[in-house]
Amino acid sequence: MGHVPSVSLIMPVFNGAQYLEAAIQSIIAQDFVDWELICVDDGSIDQSAAIMNRYVSLDSRIRFFQNEKNIGLPATLNCGFAVARGDLHSWTSDDNILKPQMLSRLAAELNSDKNLDIVYGGYSVINEADEISRYVEPRPIEDRWFCNPVGAAFLYRRKVTEVLEGYDVSLFGAEDYDFWMRAARHFTMRPIDEDLYLYRRHQESLTNSLSSEIRHKVALVVERELQYVDDRQLRARAYLQLVLSDWQAIGWRMTWRAFVSSPVETFRKLPKLVWHLLRVIWHRSRKTFAQGKSN
Repeated sequence: MGHVPSVSLIMPVFNGAQYLEAAIQSIIAQDFVDWELICVDDGSIDQSAAIMNRYVSLDSRIRFFQNEKNIGLPATLNCGFAVARGDLHSWTSDDNILKPQMLSRLAAELNSDKNLDIVYGGYSVINEADEISRYVEPRPIEDRWFCNPVGAAFLYRRKVTEVLEGYDVSLFGAEDYDFWMRAARHFTMRPIDEDLYLYRRHQESLTNSLSSEIRHKVALVVERELQYVDDRQLRARAYLQLVLSDWQAIGWRMTWRAFVSSPVETFRKLPKLVWHLLRVIWHRSRKTFAQGKSN
Protein backbone atom coordinates (compact mmCIF):
# COMPACT_ATOMS: atom_id res chain seq x y z
CA MET A 1 0.00 0.00 0.00
CA GLY A 2 2.98 2.31 0.51
CA HIS A 3 3.08 5.38 2.72
CA VAL A 4 -0.03 6.08 4.83
CA PRO A 5 -0.65 9.84 4.98
CA SER A 6 -1.53 11.68 8.19
CA VAL A 7 -4.40 13.65 6.63
CA SER A 8 -7.09 12.50 4.21
CA LEU A 9 -8.82 15.35 2.45
CA ILE A 10 -11.94 14.61 0.39
CA MET A 11 -13.00 16.79 -2.53
CA PRO A 12 -16.43 16.00 -4.00
CA VAL A 13 -16.70 17.40 -7.51
CA PHE A 14 -19.75 18.11 -9.64
CA ASN A 15 -19.29 20.22 -12.78
CA GLY A 16 -16.63 22.19 -10.95
CA ALA A 17 -14.21 22.83 -13.81
CA GLN A 18 -14.35 26.63 -13.50
CA TYR A 19 -12.64 26.78 -10.10
CA LEU A 20 -11.32 23.22 -9.73
CA GLU A 21 -7.68 23.85 -10.63
CA ALA A 22 -7.38 26.68 -8.10
CA ALA A 23 -8.94 24.43 -5.42
CA ILE A 24 -6.49 21.59 -6.10
CA GLN A 25 -3.52 23.95 -6.35
CA SER A 26 -4.35 25.36 -2.92
CA ILE A 27 -3.95 21.86 -1.45
CA ILE A 28 -0.70 21.21 -3.27
CA ALA A 29 0.56 24.55 -1.89
CA GLN A 30 0.00 23.52 1.76
CA ASP A 31 3.06 23.88 4.00
CA PHE A 32 1.92 20.58 5.57
CA VAL A 33 2.86 17.93 3.01
CA ASP A 34 1.76 14.61 4.56
CA TRP A 35 -1.71 14.45 3.02
CA GLU A 36 -3.74 12.60 0.43
CA LEU A 37 -6.39 14.29 -1.68
CA ILE A 38 -9.26 12.03 -2.68
CA CYS A 39 -11.21 13.58 -5.55
CA VAL A 40 -14.61 12.00 -6.14
CA ASP A 41 -16.44 12.99 -9.31
CA ASP A 42 -20.22 12.90 -8.89
CA GLY A 43 -21.36 12.59 -12.49
CA SER A 44 -19.82 15.75 -13.95
CA ILE A 45 -20.44 16.48 -17.63
CA ASP A 46 -17.86 19.26 -17.96
CA GLN A 47 -14.04 18.99 -17.97
CA SER A 48 -13.77 18.18 -14.27
CA ALA A 49 -12.70 14.54 -14.77
CA ALA A 50 -9.98 15.52 -17.23
CA ILE A 51 -8.61 18.12 -14.83
CA MET A 52 -8.52 15.67 -11.92
CA ASN A 53 -6.89 12.95 -14.01
CA ARG A 54 -4.17 15.39 -15.03
CA TYR A 55 -3.38 16.22 -11.42
CA VAL A 56 -3.32 12.53 -10.49
CA SER A 57 -0.51 12.11 -13.05
CA LEU A 58 1.35 15.09 -11.58
CA ASP A 59 1.14 14.30 -7.84
CA SER A 60 1.08 10.80 -6.33
CA ARG A 61 -0.75 12.11 -3.26
CA ILE A 62 -3.88 12.75 -5.35
CA ARG A 63 -6.38 9.93 -5.96
CA PHE A 64 -9.39 10.01 -8.26
CA PHE A 65 -12.68 8.08 -8.10
CA GLN A 66 -15.89 8.38 -10.10
CA ASN A 67 -19.46 7.65 -9.07
CA GLU A 68 -21.43 5.65 -11.64
CA LYS A 69 -24.15 8.31 -11.43
CA ASN A 70 -24.86 11.52 -9.57
CA ILE A 71 -25.63 10.62 -5.94
CA GLY A 72 -25.36 14.00 -4.19
CA LEU A 73 -22.85 15.63 -1.87
CA PRO A 74 -23.27 13.69 1.40
CA ALA A 75 -23.21 10.28 -0.32
CA THR A 76 -20.16 11.35 -2.34
CA LEU A 77 -18.40 12.41 0.85
CA ASN A 78 -19.11 9.00 2.36
CA CYS A 79 -17.62 7.32 -0.73
CA GLY A 80 -14.46 9.38 -0.30
CA PHE A 81 -14.06 8.72 3.40
CA ALA A 82 -14.64 4.99 2.82
CA VAL A 83 -11.26 4.83 1.04
CA ALA A 84 -9.46 7.41 3.23
CA ARG A 85 -6.27 6.14 4.87
CA GLY A 86 -5.29 9.03 7.14
CA ASP A 87 -5.88 9.36 10.88
CA LEU A 88 -7.10 12.94 10.40
CA HIS A 89 -10.03 13.81 8.13
CA SER A 90 -11.36 16.88 6.37
CA TRP A 91 -13.11 17.84 3.15
CA THR A 92 -13.30 20.82 0.86
CA SER A 93 -15.35 21.97 -2.12
CA ASP A 94 -14.26 22.22 -5.74
CA ASP A 95 -14.74 26.01 -5.75
CA ASN A 96 -13.02 26.94 -2.48
CA ILE A 97 -9.39 27.57 -1.51
CA LEU A 98 -7.31 26.43 1.45
CA LYS A 99 -4.82 28.98 2.75
CA PRO A 100 -1.27 27.52 2.81
CA GLN A 101 -1.17 27.11 6.59
CA MET A 102 -4.59 25.53 7.09
CA LEU A 103 -3.63 21.87 7.49
CA SER A 104 -0.47 22.58 9.50
CA ARG A 105 -2.30 24.80 12.01
CA LEU A 106 -5.23 22.47 12.50
CA ALA A 107 -3.05 19.35 12.69
CA ALA A 108 -0.74 21.03 15.21
CA GLU A 109 -3.75 21.86 17.39
CA LEU A 110 -4.96 18.25 17.37
CA ASN A 111 -1.47 16.84 17.95
CA SER A 112 -0.93 19.13 20.95
CA ASP A 113 -4.04 17.88 22.77
CA LYS A 114 -4.94 14.19 22.60
CA ASN A 115 -8.29 14.93 24.26
CA LEU A 116 -9.31 17.21 21.40
CA ASP A 117 -11.26 15.50 18.60
CA ILE A 118 -12.30 18.30 16.25
CA VAL A 119 -10.69 21.67 15.57
CA TYR A 120 -11.95 24.42 13.28
CA GLY A 121 -10.85 27.87 12.19
CA GLY A 122 -12.17 31.02 10.58
CA TYR A 123 -12.56 31.76 6.88
CA SER A 124 -12.98 34.65 4.46
CA VAL A 125 -15.83 34.92 1.96
CA ILE A 126 -14.81 35.59 -1.65
CA ASN A 127 -16.68 36.15 -4.91
CA GLU A 128 -16.19 34.88 -8.46
CA ALA A 129 -13.22 37.24 -8.89
CA ASP A 130 -11.47 36.11 -5.67
CA GLU A 131 -12.31 39.42 -3.97
CA ILE A 132 -12.67 39.13 -0.20
CA SER A 133 -15.89 40.56 1.25
CA ARG A 134 -15.60 39.63 4.93
CA TYR A 135 -13.96 37.43 7.53
CA VAL A 136 -16.13 34.93 9.43
CA GLU A 137 -14.70 34.04 12.81
CA PRO A 138 -15.40 30.60 14.27
CA ARG A 139 -18.05 30.54 16.95
CA PRO A 140 -17.92 28.49 20.18
CA ILE A 141 -19.60 25.12 19.78
CA GLU A 142 -22.20 26.18 22.38
CA ASP A 143 -23.64 28.48 19.68
CA ARG A 144 -24.57 25.52 17.49
CA TRP A 145 -28.28 25.92 18.27
CA PHE A 146 -28.35 29.26 16.49
CA CYS A 147 -25.87 28.84 13.63
CA ASN A 148 -23.27 26.49 12.16
CA PRO A 149 -20.24 27.45 14.30
CA VAL A 150 -17.73 25.24 12.51
CA GLY A 151 -17.75 26.85 9.08
CA ALA A 152 -15.50 25.68 6.27
CA ALA A 153 -12.01 25.08 7.76
CA PHE A 154 -11.86 22.01 9.98
CA LEU A 155 -9.96 18.84 10.82
CA TYR A 156 -11.06 15.87 12.91
CA ARG A 157 -9.89 12.47 14.01
CA ARG A 158 -10.75 9.33 12.09
CA LYS A 159 -12.84 8.03 15.00
CA VAL A 160 -15.30 10.90 14.44
CA THR A 161 -16.06 9.57 10.95
CA GLU A 162 -16.34 6.02 12.27
CA VAL A 163 -18.59 6.76 15.26
CA LEU A 164 -20.94 9.07 13.34
CA GLU A 165 -20.94 6.72 10.32
CA GLY A 166 -20.36 9.59 7.93
CA TYR A 167 -22.81 12.14 6.56
CA ASP A 168 -26.59 11.75 6.43
CA VAL A 169 -27.56 11.32 2.76
CA SER A 170 -31.12 12.51 3.45
CA LEU A 171 -29.91 15.95 4.53
CA PHE A 172 -28.34 17.21 1.30
CA GLY A 173 -27.55 20.89 1.86
CA ALA A 174 -27.49 20.60 5.66
CA GLU A 175 -25.28 17.51 5.94
CA ASP A 176 -22.38 19.43 7.50
CA TYR A 177 -24.55 21.13 10.14
CA ASP A 178 -26.11 17.78 11.02
CA PHE A 179 -22.63 16.21 11.25
CA TRP A 180 -21.39 18.83 13.72
CA MET A 181 -24.57 18.67 15.79
CA ARG A 182 -24.21 14.92 16.20
CA ALA A 183 -20.48 15.26 16.80
CA ALA A 184 -21.03 17.71 19.66
CA ARG A 185 -22.84 14.99 21.60
CA HIS A 186 -19.83 12.66 21.49
CA PHE A 187 -16.61 14.62 20.93
CA THR A 188 -14.53 17.55 22.13
CA MET A 189 -14.54 20.49 19.70
CA ARG A 190 -12.48 23.70 19.75
CA PRO A 191 -12.27 26.80 17.52
CA ILE A 192 -9.13 28.76 16.70
CA ASP A 193 -9.66 32.34 15.56
CA GLU A 194 -7.40 32.34 12.48
CA ASP A 195 -8.27 32.96 8.83
CA LEU A 196 -7.47 29.61 7.19
CA TYR A 197 -9.79 29.30 4.19
CA LEU A 198 -11.43 31.16 1.31
CA TYR A 199 -15.10 30.30 0.90
CA ARG A 200 -16.57 31.24 -2.48
CA ARG A 201 -20.12 32.55 -2.86
CA HIS A 202 -21.52 32.62 -6.39
CA GLN A 203 -24.81 32.04 -8.19
CA GLU A 204 -24.25 28.31 -8.70
CA SER A 205 -23.20 27.56 -5.11
CA LEU A 206 -25.45 25.26 -3.09
CA THR A 207 -25.84 27.85 -0.34
CA ASN A 208 -27.49 30.22 -2.78
CA SER A 209 -29.58 27.77 -4.81
CA LEU A 210 -31.04 25.71 -1.95
CA SER A 211 -31.54 28.29 0.80
CA SER A 212 -35.23 27.54 1.50
CA GLU A 213 -34.74 23.77 1.46
CA ILE A 214 -31.64 24.07 3.65
CA ARG A 215 -33.57 26.09 6.26
CA HIS A 216 -36.18 23.34 6.44
CA LYS A 217 -33.55 20.63 6.94
CA VAL A 218 -31.69 22.67 9.53
CA ALA A 219 -34.94 22.97 11.46
CA LEU A 220 -35.35 19.19 11.40
CA VAL A 221 -31.80 18.75 12.74
CA VAL A 222 -32.28 21.27 15.55
CA GLU A 223 -35.60 19.75 16.60
CA ARG A 224 -34.04 16.30 16.71
CA GLU A 225 -31.07 17.43 18.78
CA LEU A 226 -33.18 19.41 21.25
CA GLN A 227 -34.55 16.16 22.61
CA TYR A 228 -31.16 15.71 24.29
CA VAL A 229 -31.29 19.17 25.95
CA ASP A 230 -32.59 19.62 29.53
CA ASP A 231 -32.12 23.41 29.64
CA ARG A 232 -35.64 24.67 28.98
CA GLN A 233 -34.57 28.26 28.32
CA LEU A 234 -32.04 27.11 25.75
CA ARG A 235 -34.68 24.97 24.06
CA ALA A 236 -37.04 27.93 23.87
CA ARG A 237 -34.35 30.19 22.43
CA ALA A 238 -33.46 27.58 19.81
CA TYR A 239 -37.09 27.15 18.74
CA LEU A 240 -37.58 30.92 18.54
CA GLN A 241 -34.43 31.31 16.46
CA LEU A 242 -35.88 28.86 13.93
CA VAL A 243 -39.10 30.88 13.78
CA LEU A 244 -37.42 34.25 13.38
CA SER A 245 -34.90 33.08 10.78
CA ASP A 246 -37.54 31.91 8.28
CA TRP A 247 -39.38 34.89 6.78
CA GLN A 248 -41.46 32.56 4.57
CA ALA A 249 -43.29 30.80 7.44
CA ILE A 250 -45.13 31.99 10.54
CA GLY A 251 -43.91 29.08 12.66
CA TRP A 252 -46.86 28.50 14.97
CA ARG A 253 -45.73 25.01 15.97
CA MET A 254 -42.21 26.13 16.85
CA THR A 255 -43.55 29.13 18.77
CA TRP A 256 -45.82 26.86 20.80
CA ARG A 257 -42.91 24.53 21.58
CA ALA A 258 -40.88 27.52 22.73
CA PHE A 259 -43.74 28.67 24.96
CA VAL A 260 -44.12 25.22 26.51
CA SER A 261 -40.38 25.09 27.15
CA SER A 262 -40.15 28.59 28.65
CA PRO A 263 -43.07 31.08 28.69
CA VAL A 264 -40.75 33.79 30.07
CA GLU A 265 -38.27 33.42 27.21
CA THR A 266 -41.10 33.43 24.67
CA PHE A 267 -42.73 36.60 26.05
CA ARG A 268 -39.32 38.24 26.05
CA LYS A 269 -39.21 37.76 22.29
CA LEU A 270 -42.83 38.83 21.76
CA PRO A 271 -42.04 42.14 19.94
CA LYS A 272 -39.77 40.30 17.48
CA LEU A 273 -42.39 37.58 17.00
CA VAL A 274 -45.07 40.17 16.19
CA TRP A 275 -42.74 41.88 13.72
CA HIS A 276 -41.94 38.48 12.17
CA LEU A 277 -45.66 37.73 11.78
CA LEU A 278 -46.27 41.05 10.04
CA ARG A 279 -43.28 40.52 7.75
CA VAL A 280 -44.49 37.06 6.68
CA ILE A 281 -48.02 38.37 6.02
CA TRP A 282 -46.57 41.25 3.97
CA HIS A 283 -44.42 38.95 1.84
CA ARG A 284 -47.32 36.54 1.28
CA SER A 285 -49.60 39.42 0.29
CA ARG A 286 -47.06 40.74 -2.21
CA LYS A 287 -46.62 37.26 -3.67
CA THR A 288 -50.38 36.75 -4.00
CA PHE A 289 -50.78 40.18 -5.60
CA ALA A 290 -47.96 39.49 -8.08
CA GLN A 291 -49.50 36.15 -9.03
CA GLY A 292 -52.88 37.78 -9.51
CA LYS A 293 -51.43 40.39 -11.85
CA SER A 294 -49.59 37.76 -13.91
CA ASN A 295 -52.83 35.80 -14.36
